[in-house]
Amino acid sequence: MLMLLAEYLAQFESGFRVFQYLTLRGILAAGTALAISLLVGPTMIRRLNYHQVGQAVRSDGPSTHLGKTGTPTMGGALILVAIAVSTLLWGDLSNAYVWVALLVTAAFGAVGWVDDYRKVVERNPRGLPARWKYLWQSVAGLAAALFLYLNADSPVTTQLYLPFFKDVAIAMGALFVVLAYFVIVGASNAVNLTDGLDGLAILPTVLVGTALGVIAYLTGNVNFAQYLQIPYVPGSGELAVFCGAIAGSGLGFLWFNTYPAQVFMGDVGALALGAALGTVAVITRHEIVFFIMGGIFVLETVSVILQVASFKLTGRRIFRMAPIHHHYELKGWPEPRVIVRFWIITVMLVLFGLATLKLR
Repeated sequence: MLMLLAEYLAQFESGFRVFQYLTLRGILAAGTALAISLLVGPTMIRRLNYHQVGQAVRSDGPSTHLGKTGTPTMGGALILVAIAVSTLLWGDLSNAYVWVALLVTAAFGAVGWVDDYRKVVERNPRGLPARWKYLWQSVAGLAAALFLYLNADSPVTTQLYLPFFKDVAIAMGALFVVLAYFVIVGASNAVNLTDGLDGLAILPTVLVGTALGVIAYLTGNVNFAQYLQIPYVPGSGELAVFCGAIAGSGLGFLWFNTYPAQVFMGDVGALALGAALGTVAVITRHEIVFFIMGGIFVLETVSVILQVASFKLTGRRIFRMAPIHHHYELKGWPEPRVIVRFWIITVMLVLFGLATLKLR
């Protein structure tokens, strides 16, 4: 929106052309989202407290969590508003990829909002039944996958690229739809599973989102893409603005979500953010690198799968509790220790993921 205004004003004053630079708009999107989160956050927390939109805590979990009962939740709605406003202000609204990312984020956020609303407002402990939650996630994820496949304008946009190899690209054909679907829906649920401790999910989301923003900028620039021998996806660079908004809003939310949390993001935030990251990874053709950088999300998901499978097959549990962050809590690790160590792991994985851009 503001980019169009800057283009118009540039006819009269050349200085406004600076706002056409993608890097600047990405930074401004991050700053705008951060400002929205910091300014609106206190009011949102007061409103949530007033309406008693508080978190329910499982009685079979770590005893240290019982004190979190009643902490305001559904704060992820603030993250989504900040992302949307910042992207609409600083993004190129003629870019289809921007709209795909925004609509997927909104759709998954809507699913999470219904689940949270039923849990904390209607006091229904089941929330949105799992089959319905997965159904609507699938509808949104499949719609995005089909749109990207049907509008692919070159073979590059539907091939699977392997990191560490210069010219290895697997033609996916219609299987691209399956891959994109599982990346988007899987990432959504993975971030949601990780969101169990104060700030545990949001900072890795910021770090991975920032890295994906860098990747989007590079894949959208023909010169950088050729130099790094990564896929060139025309128009994907505009997602750097979207990723900047994710980073800014996430940091602003972390101000209130850091231990001890004043507010939780809830499913409305976690489901949407995971889907947003997955969508950017699919568009930029860096799904495998995304799995590397989001290794904590993968670990949390695998721990739940292994726990459920082991219990059903043998009647025994592998971990004291899943997802795995609760396992370490029950082993005696203080919550801040679990959080910070998972953050450190994410930093290392993100740096390793970015290194794959050159190590080919």
